[in-house]
Amino acid sequence: MKFRLALLMMILFPALACVAKPSRLSELTVMSYNIRVGDADDGTNSWRFRFPATALMIEDQKPDVFGVQEAMSYQLLFISENCLDYKYVGVGRDDGRNKGEHVAIFYNKKTVSLLKWGTFWLSETPDKPSLGWDAAFRRSTTWAIMKSKESGKKFMFVATHFDNEGQVARKESSELILSEIAELNKDNLPVVLVGDFNSGISDPAVSIICQSMKNARKIAADTDSHATYNGWGKASDVIDHIFYSGFRSCMEFQTVTKPYDGLKFISDHYPVKAVLMF
Repeated sequence: MKFRLALLMMILFPALACVAKPSRLSELTVMSYNIRVGDADDGTNSWRFRFPATALMIEDQKPDVFGVQEAMSYQLLFISENCLDYKYVGVGRDDGRNKGEHVAIFYNKKTVSLLKWGTFWLSETPDKPSLGWDAAFRRSTTWAIMKSKESGKKFMFVATHFDNEGQVARKESSELILSEIAELNKDNLPVVLVGDFNSGISDPAVSIICQSMKNARKIAADTDSHATYNGWGKASDVIDHIFYSGFRSCMEFQTVTKPYDGLKFISDHYPVKAVLMF
């Protein structure tokens, strides 16, 4: 009798088994990449010699979303024209349009939808191109609200580049970014913050962020301890970071040291990548 009742339940209510199963976790692969400004005269490491390697790296790593720092408009154009799955948002830090270095966000249009985006400057006047505190250069942050096409879940992605000289500017930049995230993220979406912070993990500027967000390198189930700034083989510092909040877990963190197009260094920074789970 019990067997017949169980069989009848399976016939009449087949959907119950489906409802009871937990939904499959959805992955989001993110990356930060200081591309090295294309105008720099780096000899054999100059952009004109290494641009193919950047496209090869992106096509190989296949991030869903990634932030770039130090990019000139022609470098962004090269990526968008040669990595056809990707589109980008971002403005030049000097005029809010095309002039100067960009902190841009690229996204794979096959896996991610862009809902809205914006830029603010790391200064006392964040709504316009400006120099902040004791910074040597204008610095900006680009943010975007996006949606994973696989899971349908929304998230916020933030890319930044802290000043290399101003210690006060770096600390104030962290405070400002966290404040802007709180203001812009009214729906309390999961957040990813990536960038070249020009600061190690123990620096006060980064410590502020670690109080509110998780460090992907530290949390990931599969991770490494490789330096991110290589200085064309003359340096070894960890200053590029990926932070997150609101995601279920971080499965992987990787410093991408793999050579591309026969080049040991595709930039003076290695890209860093993380795989997050909704």
